[in-house]
Amino acid sequence: MPLSEHEQRMLDEIESALYAEDPKFVSSVSKQRVGRPNARRQWQAALLLLVGLALLISGLMINVSIGDLKIVSLVGFFVMFAGGLLLLLSPRNGVPSGRKDRAGRGKSASSGSLSSRMEDRFNRRFHQDGH
Repeated sequence: MPLSEHEQRMLDEIESALYAEDPKFVSSVSKQRVGRPNARRQWQAALLLLVGLALLISGLMINVSIGDLKIVSLVGFFVMFAGGLLLLLSPRNGVPSGRKDRAGRGKSASSGSLSSRMEDRFNRRFHQDGH
């Protein structure tokens, strides 16, 4: 559901006040996002998932258990779980979309997230006012 003009203006004002009051906080929060993993991380996660699946299935065939608990299958499940976490919680590479690094390079605002587009809009307004 899109914001109304009034809500958008209020959000822009709050965001600009936050940028003005604590730019270090804003930069630290914007760098700690979860994003799409790189190719190496994807291969590692896929390998862990496959090894875990193999352990899970082979644990059903091998009779190594404590009570009714199949130990090898349990280890396989945890390896698969670690592979899934590795894939989901990997850090973002490079500069977040829509943001600019210190050299002024970055992606266009139209392909960025809402906060990136709002930041770019604020920067354009701020520079238009002559500050």
